[in-house]
Amino acid sequence: MKKSYKIDVDCASCADKMEQAAKATAGVRDAVVNFMTLKMSVEFDDGADHKAVMQDVLKACKRVESDCEIYL
Repeated sequence: MKKSYKIDVDCASCADKMEQAAKATAGVRDAVVNFMTLKMSVEFDDGADHKAVMQDVLKACKRVESDCEIYL
């Protein structure tokens, strides 16, 4: 399953950090952050609970960029 989320991030470098953190999260097959559109697209592993995985993604992103936001 693939879903798109609105994000709030200050710079392209921060967006890249968010993308790398999301990709490293269990349950995420792939993630792409587009700084220009302020969107994150996440492809989940088969059978993954996307709501629970996105909570983990948000926590991981907050660790690398504390002032970022993902609107779940």
